[in-house]
Amino acid sequence: MATPNLSTHAGQAIYAPGTLALYDLVVLRLSNPLIWRCPTRRILSLYDQNATDSHLDVGVGTGWYLDRCRFPVPQPRIGLLDLNPDSLAAASHRIARYRPQTFRADVLEPVSLPVTPFRSISLTYLLHCLPGDMARKAAVFDHLAPLLWSGGVMFGATLLSEGVERSGPAKALMRVYNRKGIFSNEADTLGGLRRILERRFRQVELNVVGCAALFVARDLR
Repeated sequence: MATPNLSTHAGQAIYAPGTLALYDLVVLRLSNPLIWRCPTRRILSLYDQNATDSHLDVGVGTGWYLDRCRFPVPQPRIGLLDLNPDSLAAASHRIARYRPQTFRADVLEPVSLPVTPFRSISLTYLLHCLPGDMARKAAVFDHLAPLLWSGGVMFGATLLSEGVERSGPAKALMRVYNRKGIFSNEADTLGGLRRILERRFRQVELNVVGCAALFVARDLR
């Protein structure tokens, strides 16, 4: 595996075991509905509607969405990809009933995995943690493209700074997170996200909920 970019490392380093123990409460139950104004159930519905029988989750958090979503089959093939080994361990343990494969990689570097492509790939709350502007973050989709089945779908959610409505608390918390390196989304715009998706996929759906953009992209160009 390539040595991780230092700023990429900063965005994921906060997710140590102690932090992960609070993640569901702080992010899913409090920040999502109260700060970002995007109820967690709206993101879960993305998984319910788009996760397939062969699914790769990128930027896995605690595995909450995979634990609760409705897969189309009882025993889906699931892959977990993240730079943070603690996140991989937490998510893998949580969905152990599915016997997931785990892969540690920096998605801003080319990703090569000895696996059959997946029918669906999710990237939830990943992009706003990655360094650089949208043009740089676009490399994530290029690096994941070889892991996506030709008729597959990529979907997910990200928090934006422009092109969405941000409450006062959302602006304040984003400033704090950007200073600490947890977020790197000061230059992330809705138009920028749309452009990088439409340059790579023929079918793109974008919905704004609070200051989150929920996307579904199909048919790689």
